[in-house]
Amino acid sequence: GRRGAAPGGVSVSAVLPAGGSGERLGGATPKQFCAVQGRPLVSYAVRAMERISWISDIVVVVSPENIETMKTIIEKYGHKRVTVVEGGITRHRSIFNGLKVFAENGFSSHLLQKPEVVIIHDAVRPFVEEDIVSKVVMSAKEHGAAGAIRPLVSTVIASAADGCLDHSLERAKYRASEMPQAFLFDVIYEAYQQCTDYDLDYGTECLHLALKYCKTNAKLVEGTADLWKVTYKRDLYAAESIIKDNLSQQVCVITSVKETLAQVGFLLPESLKSQIKVEAISVSLSKNDSHLQNIISGQCYNFVCVNDKRCAIQETQELVDMLERSTIPLLYPVVLILVHLDISENNSFSIGMEDLTSIKKFARESKKKNILVYGLLIQYK
Repeated sequence: GRRGAAPGGVSVSAVLPAGGSGERLGGATPKQFCAVQGRPLVSYAVRAMERISWISDIVVVVSPENIETMKTIIEKYGHKRVTVVEGGITRHRSIFNGLKVFAENGFSSHLLQKPEVVIIHDAVRPFVEEDIVSKVVMSAKEHGAAGAIRPLVSTVIASAADGCLDHSLERAKYRASEMPQAFLFDVIYEAYQQCTDYDLDYGTECLHLALKYCKTNAKLVEGTADLWKVTYKRDLYAAESIIKDNLSQQVCVITSVKETLAQVGFLLPESLKSQIKVEAISVSLSKNDSHLQNIISGQCYNFVCVNDKRCAIQETQELVDMLERSTIPLLYPVVLILVHLDISENNSFSIGMEDLTSIKKFARESKKKNILVYGLLIQYK
């Protein structure tokens, strides 16, 4: 698809270090490859960047033994604009390797176009929105470097050699450094080139490198509460809970313009709106409706289609095609409920075996696209 305009008109790419061993998580699988709702954690982080149209390239840095695993994930979930790079033995060495694909011929199979601004974001931070990414990019353009921060949750203390308390820091004066961070590419690349081996092996803070080696004072941007990283096993359960919660926050009720169906399309949202955010629209699915397109692009994952036809597969296929083109089913499953409204005076209420077979076949084919189709038959008087 076409690239959107980046904030400030700069070219932007992203580097996602994903080479950690996951020691604190426990278990044999590194945390970035652990499944959340059946999908590897790193795939969520990649998709979060991928959804931002103005990010040109996404470089994922993984340990040598996980390169093929990462390539399989990219293929399975249809990720685009992604380059996989072999990481180093530490976080900083991995990030440096990720930057090299924009600056050094021969480091990877092909040299990527060097961006004006590069984003650095952890592969184990799956929840990042375009708004905070845009803010750090704009700040990096102006100041040379920028990073998201959050208030400290706990007081930081220092211990003496004997294991006793030496001193504590005044919590109100300090902040926790989070991701994403962004830099003018030339600033952060020069900082890494000048780094000592000690910094590369023991350092963890990219903003500090920009300050130490390039005299660049980073702009600190207040981040949102969802920027936390998955570190421990309990964090995986928290991530799964957030994903499930996000999936159930909005539903779109679609009816045709017929008076009776439109009436039901009004009554259904009225009964649902106390429990969930509801968008109700009356459209013809055979037409490319801009309102419906906007709802889909706004990451809605639940749809109810009300019709009065025995087998409205052709019209529903239009919606399935729209959803597939939007790529949102690549990230999470989409729930599509087909409500057949029987408004005839005839008391007999049945559906033919041929229609039922067609609906089942349609549901099976849609499931392959991560779109879960359900059917309801309602007699309406």
